[in-house]
Amino acid sequence: MTFTPYLFFNGDVPLSARIYRNTDDPFARQPAVIITGSWLTVKEQMAHLYATSLAAQGFTVFTFDFTGFGTSGGTLRQAEIPSRKIADITAVARHVASLSFVRPGAVGYLSVCASAQYALAAIAAGAPIASFVSVAGWFHDTASVAPFYGGPDGIRLRLSRASAAFDAHLSTGELRMVPAYEDGNDRAGMFFELDYYASPGRGAVPEWRNEMAELSWPYWLGFDGLAAANRVAAPTLFVHGDDCVLPDNVKLVHSRLAGPKDLLWTAGTQTDFYDQPAHVSLTTTAAADHFNSTLP
Repeated sequence: MTFTPYLFFNGDVPLSARIYRNTDDPFARQPAVIITGSWLTVKEQMAHLYATSLAAQGFTVFTFDFTGFGTSGGTLRQAEIPSRKIADITAVARHVASLSFVRPGAVGYLSVCASAQYALAAIAAGAPIASFVSVAGWFHDTASVAPFYGGPDGIRLRLSRASAAFDAHLSTGELRMVPAYEDGNDRAGMFFELDYYASPGRGAVPEWRNEMAELSWPYWLGFDGLAAANRVAAPTLFVHGDDCVLPDNVKLVHSRLAGPKDLLWTAGTQTDFYDQPAHVSLTTTAAADHFNSTLP
């Protein structure tokens, strides 16, 4: 297995990346899979585990940090801006499709959690992604995400805080940060108990900054992750279950897709699919089968 550091570019912004291959032969063309994880995360978290598994099965795998995250460039650090992430996905997919060690036309995408709704939107907008796998995919609109934050009052509170953060940034340049995760802190992006983000043995890796720019809220809460589904014809596999987030939304997106689609409904909580060996093994086996049957 080889792990190669790499840089993609979205315009002038360098996106820090890593290439995983099970060969050091530069002439060996393999199908490619791009992998991204949940919101507010970096490539060394869930994406790394999935990448090593799929690379071992004969895929050239790419992971990267979105603009403003990890070791990628970009201003407005730690800002969860869906349109910016969708643009990053499109730029990365176009670059991967141009590489001579990637089988022509054979670019797949695997998303864990929230990046699934961004990848779906990128595919709908024309990103050259021939096949898609959503793992514990998070697909929301404002109505379905509101209960996570206390309903309409919680949405208004966070939008008010974001407005103050915007004012501070525009007037002084200050970029207000809140925790990405802190149990019990309602200013945090995630404020309920999640062992994945609390444990250094799981997601609290050294490369991850536990921060979120507070001006992220209107972008995150206002995003419609369901709207792109009927414009996606790429063959798609959903790996999900009743104990994962927003299962009804996943079924709705699945029903609206314009192309071939499969649904692997299984047991496991949301964060089980981030790093638990049995869930990662089940998912990468299914994903490899899906990509092998749908990539040229």
